[in-house]
Amino acid sequence: MISEITGELRRVQQDRVQLACGSVTYEILVPASDIPELQAALGQQITFHTIFDLEGDATRGGLTPRLIGFLRSEDKRFFQLFITVKGIGPKRALRALVEPTGQIAGAIESKNTRFLVALPEIGKRTAEQIVAELAGKVTEFALASAPRHPAAASHTMGEIEAIEGAVQLGIARLEAERLLDRAKQADPQNAAPESLLREMLRLRSARA
Repeated sequence: MISEITGELRRVQQDRVQLACGSVTYEILVPASDIPELQAALGQQITFHTIFDLEGDATRGGLTPRLIGFLRSEDKRFFQLFITVKGIGPKRALRALVEPTGQIAGAIESKNTRFLVALPEIGKRTAEQIVAELAGKVTEFALASAPRHPAAASHTMGEIEAIEGAVQLGIARLEAERLLDRAKQADPQNAAPESLLREMLRLRSARA
């Protein structure tokens, strides 16, 4: 069992990274929420808290080994609980985790299925299943919730309000951050939260 691995972060892709450890380079699947932080850490020494997973059907002789990695041990523990929910396997869970663990745990504890449905791969029935199976079991992760990306600390109050407004409308936080960046590029003088939110929604509609 590989529980931790440290090496030089060589490459970051949409859902995985390449980590060089001596003469061996490992491919590690990672949650979507960690991608921005990992992109900023290219070339640095990184430690991943890992899970070794086998994908496939052993009865058909087709098992594929995979290494799944997390930047924080609490994220690994939350993931291990998350995949116990019926119908949520490791790959689906990794694609769904576009928001910080603390926020997802908070939504589960508050039974906020609207927030959960906004996550990729999570429909209404699955969101209800997550709440039914995990509510009361992820409190420690919700209490540990904290801002995840350094860039978030540099936002003005108006920008934070615009992001929160987008999240309340069902937009994933990571997407809201990107829409805010585009809105600011289009009009750097735009600082009012209502105006920023309108522009973010316009950009999102234009892309659809």
